[in-house]
Amino acid sequence: MTKTYALLLRGINVGGHRKVPMAELRSVLEGLGHRDVKTYLQSGNAAFTAAEDVADAGDEAVRRGVEAAIEAHFGFAVDCLVREHAYLAAVVADCPFPAEELQGKQLHAFYLSERVDEQRFAALDREAFLPEAFALGDRVLYLYAPGGLGTSKLGEALSRPALFKGVTVTARNWNTARKLVEMTEPTD
Repeated sequence: MTKTYALLLRGINVGGHRKVPMAELRSVLEGLGHRDVKTYLQSGNAAFTAAEDVADAGDEAVRRGVEAAIEAHFGFAVDCLVREHAYLAAVVADCPFPAEELQGKQLHAFYLSERVDEQRFAALDREAFLPEAFALGDRVLYLYAPGGLGTSKLGEALSRPALFKGVTVTARNWNTARKLVEMTEPTD
């Protein structure tokens, strides 16, 4: 059985460091036997239909294989998240903020490698950041930042490494979150 995945790379093509050209990323994924490879923007978003033998081994096997191939090709490790269409669609559908009323830059999905609980954020004074706010979902943190992520004080507070110790986190604005759903839409 085939599965279509989104691949989210963390921390690439920022400030000229850890360059991963999307054409090369597509070649790396195709070299693993994945099909229908597409990329979106330069910030590390791809979609592909997994090679059947790899998909049968499970999502974590897909992630590990991609990470190993990226490191072998580019010479540095890149943390990746691999998510299926149903998960990505649920992230968009379950958003606790009025996404349809907001600009894409005002809402962000922080995709997480595992579930986290509210206790991680107990030291954050949420009232001090209003009107900015966040909410947790299934391996996702939703951030509402009316002025965008670039000026968000809450976004800055959430980017402290200690908050997500042991968890891979990569953020996408809402336009990209919706595009990932579209890119992984099953075609069968």
